[in-house]
Amino acid sequence: MLKWLLPENIYSLVERLDIAHLEEIRLRRNCPALVMYKGKNMHLTYPSGEKVYVTTKELELVLRSATENSLYAYNSQIKQGYITAKGGIRIGIAGESVSSDNFMPTTIKNISSIHIRIPHEVVGCSKEVFKFIASDNGVKSTLIISPPGAGKTTLLRDIARNISKLDRIYNCLLVDERFELASCCDGVAMLDVGENTDIVSGGTKKYAFTNGIRALRPDIIITDELMSEDDILACKTAMRSGVKVIASVHANNHLDLFEKYDFKELMTKKIFERYIVLSSNKGVGTIEQILDENLNCIYF
Repeated sequence: MLKWLLPENIYSLVERLDIAHLEEIRLRRNCPALVMYKGKNMHLTYPSGEKVYVTTKELELVLRSATENSLYAYNSQIKQGYITAKGGIRIGIAGESVSSDNFMPTTIKNISSIHIRIPHEVVGCSKEVFKFIASDNGVKSTLIISPPGAGKTTLLRDIARNISKLDRIYNCLLVDERFELASCCDGVAMLDVGENTDIVSGGTKKYAFTNGIRALRPDIIITDELMSEDDILACKTAMRSGVKVIASVHANNHLDLFEKYDFKELMTKKIFERYIVLSSNKGVGTIEQILDENLNCIYF
């Protein structure tokens, strides 16, 4: 899976690990290579125990491999700080930001570090929550509340898959702003998000919601990481149009959202019908609780 992407010396060490438990690889210029394995950060080491230090040449090799030797073709992603590569692999990039005269980012140069995220499809991980949010009789607008790295994207992907398996057919629109949910590459989804799912990748939620509702007439919209006022407005507009929305937000629990004005309005007006709270300390994908539209706990 990674042989085509990594320098040979780094790959020879990574392949000794169980890929099912490999989550991230971090390569920083002139620093030790780091992996997240079985939920813990650890340095890559040679059999002698010596740490593997990453060179500029190795960073450049990964970047060339990820972009198939065409940085220009991937520049629309690079200027946003990431690349989606073959197999749904997500590559974050840090370096020197280059901006135009009007201060809009145009690219990133002098790459100093690369963060490789290995996608894992956990089929069936939404089984416990799915019965609270979806059935042949209907789907409830749902907000997944999760700290970073707790499994919200994996959960959303499995929910999309399971919606396509319902006896009643729902048209689902997946708004994949940063190519994480479906990880489309050349227009093809690298990850399974269900056969009744249309995918809009790369555009803002405002663009994808507005044009998707007009052109694709979805019953349900699924998206990740609500952040801006525009994101919130897009959700509210969709739900007021009769479209159900299943989305996620970074927070430790539902009480954190009351500190954010836009989310406070969503909650007090009961726009979402279900809230799924993922645990921040009990392991990836652990459900802390499920709340109804009145914020009453219906599962813990």
